[in-house]
Amino acid sequence: MLARAAQATGDRREWPALPRRRPPRFVPALLAIRAPIPAPARWLLVAGSVLVPFGGWWALSVSGLVEPAHYLPSPPEVLSAGLEMARSGQLFTDAWATVRRVLLGYGLAIAVSVPVGIAIGSLRAAQAALEPMVALLRYLPAAAFIPLLVIWLGIGEGSKVALLFMGTLFFNTVMTADVVRRVPADLLDVSYTLGARRGEVLRKVVIPHALPGMIDSIRVNAAAAWNLVVVAELIAATAGLGYRIARSQRFTQIDQIFAVLVVIALIGLTIDIALRLTRDQVGRWVP
Repeated sequence: MLARAAQATGDRREWPALPRRRPPRFVPALLAIRAPIPAPARWLLVAGSVLVPFGGWWALSVSGLVEPAHYLPSPPEVLSAGLEMARSGQLFTDAWATVRRVLLGYGLAIAVSVPVGIAIGSLRAAQAALEPMVALLRYLPAAAFIPLLVIWLGIGEGSKVALLFMGTLFFNTVMTADVVRRVPADLLDVSYTLGARRGEVLRKVVIPHALPGMIDSIRVNAAAAWNLVVVAELIAATAGLGYRIARSQRFTQIDQIFAVLVVIALIGLTIDIALRLTRDQVGRWVP
């Protein structure tokens, strides 16, 4: 025993010295990973993320580098065009037509995808029966179905609502299922140990725990819904923000195109903030 200990000690003496590491550098709070930053710095960064691109757009539009000049209108010109469209009433008419289509198509997709996603994430049988087909269909580009939907449903509201439904259904289903699968197994085991039944575990443990994540999935896929509705309106529509973009392009009214894009961005930002606040309210326990 002593001989082995002496031999091990001798071997250790022959080991090379460990490399010396330099002392860690000072890292400002703004660059530290997940470190809180002062409120003034945060608000300054938020303001800069909007003002810097806005200022770059304004400077480029008045610099004369873009020819013809009306190809890149300045912010005041875009504001003037937007106010003119608002005064005529067409901006609100088009905005409501687009919002209504999103509410119908994406609302139907949420109504179907959330229960199916909960089933796939909770039940192995549902996962085996449904997930392969959902995973296959979500790789089909929804925009490729526009010609078929126009043939089947015409150029009315049905084809646009169906495109939104198809384009968001499968992604929201997969994301909902992933959120449900992340519910800790310990919570389920404790619930069954305390005597809860399957339906109670689903209603009182799985859904409440996964609800903030499901709202986040809805928030992420809302952007896809807006992309699809504008694409649909570019091709076949008589009203809507996408229709207004296509019409303005036909008459080279680029200031109106920019005004519509700003309106779309503001509506999307409003939806995103509303869903974020809803998520924070229903999931205050989420870190």
